[in-house]
Amino acid sequence: MIKTTRDFFLDIDHYQFCKHRQYVAGDVFLTHKIKEENRVIAVLSDGLGSGIKASVLATLTATMALKYTSAYADVRETAEVIMDTLPVCKVRKISYSTFTIVDINSTGHARVIEHGNPEYILLRGSEPVAVTKTPIQLEKWHDREVHFSEFDVHIGDRILYFSDGVSQAGMGRPDFPLGWGSRKVIQQVQKWLEWQDSISSRQLAMKTVIRARQIDGYEPKDDITCGVTYLRHPRLLLVVTGPPFSEARDSELGETVASFKGRKVICGGTTAAIIGRELDREINMNLDNLDPEVPPPSEMEGIDLITEGTLTLSKVAEILERGRKPELMRANAATSLASILLDSDIIYFIVGTRINEAHQDPNLPIELDIRRNIIKKISSLLEEKYLKETYKRFI
Repeated sequence: MIKTTRDFFLDIDHYQFCKHRQYVAGDVFLTHKIKEENRVIAVLSDGLGSGIKASVLATLTATMALKYTSAYADVRETAEVIMDTLPVCKVRKISYSTFTIVDINSTGHARVIEHGNPEYILLRGSEPVAVTKTPIQLEKWHDREVHFSEFDVHIGDRILYFSDGVSQAGMGRPDFPLGWGSRKVIQQVQKWLEWQDSISSRQLAMKTVIRARQIDGYEPKDDITCGVTYLRHPRLLLVVTGPPFSEARDSELGETVASFKGRKVICGGTTAAIIGRELDREINMNLDNLDPEVPPPSEMEGIDLITEGTLTLSKVAEILERGRKPELMRANAATSLASILLDSDIIYFIVGTRINEAHQDPNLPIELDIRRNIIKKISSLLEEKYLKETYKRFI
């Protein structure tokens, strides 16, 4: 029996499009999870202009912000160190990078520091909540506006923050002469939340960015980035791959899959056949989206997705490692699995240790088993890059 570890989860994600005809974004979104303290920090930084130079300055800003915030540095000290490090535009007399820092601990207490970006929005359900923001007076930078706020978030709360590529989208166009504007952004987000109140951070950020890009006539005049922090009940996922070492444990595997309370994925034809036999369920191949590089998925009652094994998992690892957007890729079993993983919070992997002779010399140590290594890689990527919580069980 698999039991959940807690009643809430911090779902943090973002979505981004580069300025038209740029291949490197001048906006940077970084996250850092401090496991020992159960804290997660997210930083959205917008470098002045676009392209490589903006990206370097935004990366420098976001990296420093993560480092100083992680150490509980004084808000003024954090802001002043960033200001001191960044150059100032000679023409506009402004810093070369803006930032929004969101720091939340395990009790749901949030601290937010912002400078230069559009103001963040705290949403409770679909309604904006007013937050008191304290201006921070910097000794050396009297002309810079830095604000600090802290508050407690509750289950269902979201913090929405974005670069001015979102709020200024469409500026100069007949329908949006002054840009989309933060007020209209909030109104649109409210509509989406009323239609789907459980939408994930990734999906909400994606909708916001895609809408901004549409308003810009699909040729963004600036980098467009949106980040979302969402405190929610965890979304559970079970991924089963590989047959158990002993056939005597096949029934145990079937029972575990049947009793799991969450989404379920099976990777591997032999594994699917075992579970189908144990649960007395048929397996049907889905030939709707054929792809020459990835074997087609199959279907079974009560299972969200069935894929081939190691080849598909390798493709998923590649998608996660390269940070690709599965919804923009060709639809196949790998992109479907990547999407399910990214929209889940706590992921349990059950990995069978019976060696498949088609993939591995049975005389070699089991630690070298391809399947196990791929799962370890996917698990590490999900934890370190996407802030998921994963558990692995080998049977």
